Amino acid sequence: MSGAPLAPLTTLRLGGPAARLVEARTETALVEAVRAGAALVLAGGSNVVIGDDGVPGTVVLVRTHGVERDGERLIVQAGEPWDPLVERCVGAGLQGFECLSGIPGSTGATPIQNVGAYGQDVAETIEWVRVYDREADVLQTLSPAECGFAYRRSVFKHRDRWLVLAVAFRLRESPVSGPLRYAELARALGVPVGGSAPLGAVREAVLRLRRGKGMVIDPADPDSVSAGSFFTNPILTEDAFTALQARAPAPPPAWPEPDGRVKTSAAWLVERAGFGRGHGDGRVGISSKHTLALVNRGGATTAELLAFAHQIAAGVRARFGVELTPEPVLVGDAW
Repeated sequence: MSGAPLAPLTTLRLGGPAARLVEARTETALVEAVRAGAALVLAGGSNVVIGDDGVPGTVVLVRTHGVERDGERLIVQAGEPWDPLVERCVGAGLQGFECLSGIPGSTGATPIQNVGAYGQDVAETIEWVRVYDREADVLQTLSPAECGFAYRRSVFKHRDRWLVLAVAFRLRESPVSGPLRYAELARALGVPVGGSAPLGAVREAVLRLRRGKGMVIDPADPDSVSAGSFFTNPILTEDAFTALQARAPAPPPAWPEPDGRVKTSAAWLVERAGFGRGHGDGRVGISSKHTLALVNRGGATTAELLAFAHQIAAGVRARFGVELTPEPVLVGDAW
């Protein structure tokens, strides 16, 4: 299919073309474009895998911008780039985003994924999300409870009903971040878990850690040609986790969930199923810096990427009996 290239608009640099591209620079234009029958809404392209056949319809690019501040509240347009916003908040002494530094993409994508890293989830700071409800053809303001936030999930993910237009965040005026809940970050800062550190120091530490894993977009780093972590950390029932322990060569990582389930590490499972960093001898492979990042080494196809991902998932299933779930949104290709 000839048309407008989509691969350059994604961090994976994969996917076929769109029949038509439309840029929406205001909320009104965005809503009208979707009302007109958009097949796909695309913003930063950092958490999406587009099929090789592309999109046989109109793709709307979210290019809305604007940040309104009222004390500790920020109202941010969906198309506002995320990391520059984090940088501005850290510089202004607003606490709540600093551990989410270096994450690519747009602000409107953060509630969809309930973006999180290094002990912070974006849901912790969201007051409301303004959306366009395609089914009811109305604009709505949804509370956090209505957004259905969970680990890397929300009511928006994998559903086309709601289009995120703007997000209101409640931050905290403070020069320090804490309590720091993520052991790796605390070690990098030289403080105990539960301690605190200056906002700027936390941001710089997070950026260093992410760069070391190829998780900061960098044209000079081939490991950053990815969609970030391809698999989410599995959350298992107590019985399923006990079964995993029985099959594991060493105690698997365990983080208790409030509902009694146990979250474990997808990276730990992938590595011990035989898929280490740098694995793969084709045009796709595992990043040399991060076990969960699948990278396009150049000239790859989405079909190759998904076949490789299925190979990894099948290996984990055979070795440990645990199902891995993709984290990115798959467009045009069912998992």
